[in-house]
Amino acid sequence: MPVKPFKPTPELLEVAARVVWFKDPAETLKDPIHFLAYAMRYGTTEDLVMLERAGVGIAEYSEVINNSPAGIFDPRSWNYWNLICGKTTVPALPIRRLG
Repeated sequence: MPVKPFKPTPELLEVAARVVWFKDPAETLKDPIHFLAYAMRYGTTEDLVMLERAGVGIAEYSEVINNSPAGIFDPRSWNYWNLICGKTTVPALPIRRLG
């Protein structure tokens, strides 16, 4: 089931502003895959606890891993989140395709 956009609570807006620093936080929350990918890569432990309180769990993180935009994850975070999501074989990082 696709991840639904987040309601802009003060706490989630704060997380969005920190992890997706180049975009308006309210706009960031409208694209949950993009937002969660950045939170998974750049978020603090406190950010992840906040996301858990907002209802984010393994199903949502797995959805992000399965549909991740290219260029967000580094090898370390990619391997970590794939293992957290139960994948024993970690696929290659998503890459950008031009042309």
